[in-house]
Amino acid sequence: MARGSIVKRCPVCKTNRAGATECRHKEAVYSVVYRVCKKQYWETVGPNKKDAERKLAGVIAQINSGGYVKPTDIIFKDFSGKWLEAYARVSVKPSTFRTYENTIHHHLIPAFGDSELKQILPERIQSYVSELRKQRSPKTVNNVIILLRTMFKYARRWKYVREDPMQDIDNMPLQHREMAYLNVAEINLLLKHAHEPFKTLLLTAIMTGMRRGELLALQWGDLDWHSSRIFVHRGLDWSSRNEAGEGKQRWQFVSPKSKRSERTIEMSPALREALQIHKISAPVSQHDLVFCNNNGNPLDPDNLVKREFHPLLVTAGLRKIRFHDLRHTYTSLLIAQNENIKFIQSQLGHASIQTTLDRYGHLLPNTQGEVGQRIDKQIFSVPAEGFSYQSAANTVLTK
Repeated sequence: MARGSIVKRCPVCKTNRAGATECRHKEAVYSVVYRVCKKQYWETVGPNKKDAERKLAGVIAQINSGGYVKPTDIIFKDFSGKWLEAYARVSVKPSTFRTYENTIHHHLIPAFGDSELKQILPERIQSYVSELRKQRSPKTVNNVIILLRTMFKYARRWKYVREDPMQDIDNMPLQHREMAYLNVAEINLLLKHAHEPFKTLLLTAIMTGMRRGELLALQWGDLDWHSSRIFVHRGLDWSSRNEAGEGKQRWQFVSPKSKRSERTIEMSPALREALQIHKISAPVSQHDLVFCNNNGNPLDPDNLVKREFHPLLVTAGLRKIRFHDLRHTYTSLLIAQNENIKFIQSQLGHASIQTTLDRYGHLLPNTQGEVGQRIDKQIFSVPAEGFSYQSAANTVLTK
């Protein structure tokens, strides 16, 4: 049977002995010592003795069961760089990669950068999360937690740690945020004050629910005039000048957000007519873009919002909403005309119908009050010969 011990070491009083209790300096730390195949290993745990006891118990149990793996020494800063290049860069979209990179640089490296990965324990992570909650919104905190959870999942797979310290770290509860969308009167007011070609772009956003990147990557070849359908095949990724590099192209076409995002959207007659008129006067694009600048290149998404959309809201006397809320507006229109929820899911390109229900379920009409009458109508509209529940009830009541 494997055995081990806990050692307390202090750089102040120079203690280095098993079970030392006299030292009370805050610089003192506990380590676990054990042997595997006659080779001795030391692992520094931290200032909490109970953490060291749990660590030693786990190591001994793994050694005795034959499942022990010695973690590889690496500091968090080096691991994060390796994780970004080996996993994130080839697995996620460029915009997501940039978000990961910024979160690691601004949040995680300042907190854990020079620490050995195997020494980052749940207690320390929870303390960090508690401090972050005081400074950032719950959504930002959850984004950091989710990223850290993903990183440690790969740290465990790659044998840098034996146990995942994130498994007991919970996300923060988020307060319900009222969804913003335009009603019919507001839609007409917005379009009334809009000028071409931005007016047709807005109309397309409102009447298709396409994401901004999907809309700006839309090509004329994606429109089927005969069947009145729009095919979503790609999105637009736009990076800053610093990220792209001086003088380099800042945009690229990317695959849609998910597999379900590659979809077919029904095109209304009014939208079809507006797009046909727009095609006559639109600049010629070497990329076959429906909406582009005078040079035929994609529109800058940020400039579109800051220079066109937000000023238009002010001119129209409407409250400030996000461009993405035009997607919610489209969904509210579909719900208002009692479209099937499965159809709504397909038009929005949600990977799961649960996503559609979670986001828009509160907009669905509440008709449960008449459910009993509708069931009666289905079953008893043509009663069996010589029998009806109404006559049976009357018979009971007269007895």
